[in-house]
Amino acid sequence: MNGILKRAMENHQPVELIYYGANHKISQRVVRIVYISDTHIKAYCFTKRQLRMFRKENILSCQSKKVTA
Repeated sequence: MNGILKRAMENHQPVELIYYGANHKISQRVVRIVYISDTHIKAYCFTKRQLRMFRKENILSCQSKKVTA
């Protein structure tokens, strides 16, 4: 997972996350990663249209999202 996140950040590519949120609900988000730390990622969330912090431990799945023109 760390490799996918790092590659997406370096290539400015969106990533699709399946995420277990603080409200105890699972959500699907498409994000563009800005920063990666040991415990969190900071990313622009296209769903919420703002920068968000995501705990790495709460990311259930991630995959590169293809950009279509």
